[in-house]
Amino acid sequence: MADNFKERFSQAVKETETVVYSYLPEETGHQKTIFEAMNYSVKAGGKRLRPLLMREVYRLFGGNGPEIEPFMAAMEMIHTSSLIHDDLPCMDNDEYRRGKLTTWKAYGYDMAVLAGDALMIYAFETASKAFSMGADPAKVGRAIGILAEKTGIYGMIGGQTVDVELTGKAVPREKLDFIYRLKTGALLEASMMIGAVLAGATVEEIKEVETMASEVGLAFQIQDDILDVTSTQEELGKPVLSDEKNEKTTYVTLEGLEKAKRDVKEISDRAAGRLAGLPGKNEFLYDIIEMLVNRKN
Repeated sequence: MADNFKERFSQAVKETETVVYSYLPEETGHQKTIFEAMNYSVKAGGKRLRPLLMREVYRLFGGNGPEIEPFMAAMEMIHTSSLIHDDLPCMDNDEYRRGKLTTWKAYGYDMAVLAGDALMIYAFETASKAFSMGADPAKVGRAIGILAEKTGIYGMIGGQTVDVELTGKAVPREKLDFIYRLKTGALLEASMMIGAVLAGATVEEIKEVETMASEVGLAFQIQDDILDVTSTQEELGKPVLSDEKNEKTTYVTLEGLEKAKRDVKEISDRAAGRLAGLPGKNEFLYDIIEMLVNRKN
């Protein structure tokens, strides 16, 4: 990918982090340990893809107000919350993420559970700040509804539930697709849909954005499965063969490595076609999606 994209992406990540960090709690008071654990987890690194995609879809539909920022921060908090819980001994039992100790290894099992819970709740407190920024309250309310639905039992947590229940068991393709669509795809869908909603997109346009984001999420997760087999811990920043260790069925174990690679391209091409059919033009958004599904870490 062109060097100018890499530079622009690096700058966009810094801008996104500045927004996200500005909403983190101050590490003071009797409960400061929970604030420290929350902030450690959010600041542990990552590409900030979800809030960045949210901002770029917002711009695609002509959005230019500050009300997108609390939602950007809220999305990264929810994503981080899910990672904290994913890494726990009762789930994936991972000790490293992004090259750093996971939250439960750094702060203990009990504090990690609380930090994950706290970030989930604090995310909605943060998103609600958009009401005081002069935005249309109906749009803000709709965006909060999407955030809740895509995070909860009909979204990410619902997908995680089925994933946990089926660990160590044979998983048919339709259930694996369900897990991926909810566990990974739901937050990507929420990110892009919220950007569209706050910018004033039509109902039909929001639906098309949701479908596009679902395809991006599926391609992203298949690529994650591929990297779990083909990457190294140094490249990935977390243990490889984690899925094999936890006896998890993945797209690669079901379909094979080569078909998985072909399907990533086919699905991501469909998503790119949908993006091209939306009003407005945002080449940077297209490049982010391309990078997302072709990443090496």
